[in-house]
Amino acid sequence: MPQKAITVSDPLANARAGSAAVRTRPGDLVWLGSVASLYGLLQLLFVVPGTGLGWDETVYVSQVSGDHPAAYFSAPRARGITYLVAPVAAFTSSVPVLRVYLAVLAAGGLLLSLWVWRGLLPTRVLALAGGLFAGLWTALFYGPQAMPNLWVAFGALFTVGCFLRAARPHRDRLAPAGVAAGVAFAALMRPGDALWLALPLLCAALAVPAGRRTALVVAPVVGLAVGGAEWAVEAYLRYGGLLPRLRRASEIQGGLGWNPAFTDQLRALGGRTLCRPCDGPWPRPVTTLWWFALPLLAAGGLVAAYRSGRGRPVALPTAVALFLAAPYLLMIGYAAPRFLLPAYALLAIPVAVCLDRLFAACRTRPLALTALCAALVSHLAVQFAITGGVVARSRADRVAFTAVAAELHRLGVRPPCVLSGIEAVRAAFATGCAARQVYGGHDGSITARELASLARTRPTAVLVSGDSPPPPWARSWQPHSLPDVPGRPAYRAYLAPTPPATPGEAR
Repeated sequence: MPQKAITVSDPLANARAGSAAVRTRPGDLVWLGSVASLYGLLQLLFVVPGTGLGWDETVYVSQVSGDHPAAYFSAPRARGITYLVAPVAAFTSSVPVLRVYLAVLAAGGLLLSLWVWRGLLPTRVLALAGGLFAGLWTALFYGPQAMPNLWVAFGALFTVGCFLRAARPHRDRLAPAGVAAGVAFAALMRPGDALWLALPLLCAALAVPAGRRTALVVAPVVGLAVGGAEWAVEAYLRYGGLLPRLRRASEIQGGLGWNPAFTDQLRALGGRTLCRPCDGPWPRPVTTLWWFALPLLAAGGLVAAYRSGRGRPVALPTAVALFLAAPYLLMIGYAAPRFLLPAYALLAIPVAVCLDRLFAACRTRPLALTALCAALVSHLAVQFAITGGVVARSRADRVAFTAVAAELHRLGVRPPCVLSGIEAVRAAFATGCAARQVYGGHDGSITARELASLARTRPTAVLVSGDSPPPPWARSWQPHSLPDVPGRPAYRAYLAPTPPATPGEAR
């Protein structure tokens, strides 16, 4: 009897006979749609309310905001996420509206990226994979955020699914176009990630029979060219070419090279959205337990798939995930958990296969089944608790910058105006000013002489925190205390002498 139960519930047995039956099952939309809907609902209930724009989000959104000057757009960034938020940001500055829009869009992105896998793996495995990925705090928190990493994850999952469909003997005619579209979408979001997505697909295409190989080689190349065209053109217009832009991007990221960041990523799993530098106490090691289980479960899924004779739909996403994770684990000397979202989305496939097999094997063993369910529930509870902490910090930031903007307005810093210094990007967006940096950070868009010249024509302030002094060219400006910003011991604004009233806009 135990052997019969395992055979019947083999997650890949039905797929061996062909994909037509799986594609037409009426429960597909119920399973996958339920996972995507729950993902969107959790965002709307627990992440969207009260959260403010982060620093990176502010840069992206300000590019298309009709009410705020655009922040400096540095070399590593790509404009895909800006295009994604443009339909809302161009017409309203309401952060809640933007959040709702992105949460609904993220739920649709999860559904679409899982939908193309129908016929490759059983629907229950895909639903489990989607739930595992959506249950990570990074996937929940960044769902309604104007950040590109989650969208690269959806694009990667969609692309690999289309590639596997195109590689089958009776391939879908539109699948190669889906590969090209998925790579192009990822390239619009993050060109570097798209390159690491395309490389393993090109290698895998060489193992496909000649009749299908050409389309699978051409599709990723076309996707890279189309999706990366805007970034390449901008490189020549603003940086003097691709290599100068790549060099500047490397400088901003601390220099790309051999920089193993495994420990940094582990520390960041507890809820640090950016770990740079990644030092200090490590208060909750329990938040990292799933990271150690991840490679074991993925390996178990690979073994289960190969024993069932269906290794390709599991091996390829695993290989692509390793390629996508490699630069962030080995080449960048800091950590942000969102960087690994594309790898997590793809690794959810082998992990789901492994867990599905474990559930089947434990079905006649109540104690083992209870332990497995308890472990899964505990993992999701930890992820949800971390999400709550990260969301609370975002809400505190929104309150703080709203108070900073109100105080600056009271001091006479109103549009057209200019802010520089620490956290100037977010403070400027909240105040309606332009952010211009003279020193430090990614922005060097203005000199001290030019900023002093602007200060003679419009309200201008330099923001500092802690015991930091103002820059030399602002030492004679008037200091004012500002409301505290989380993580900063004190917050002050040095205001330039009041300029005469002059029409114009902050450039």
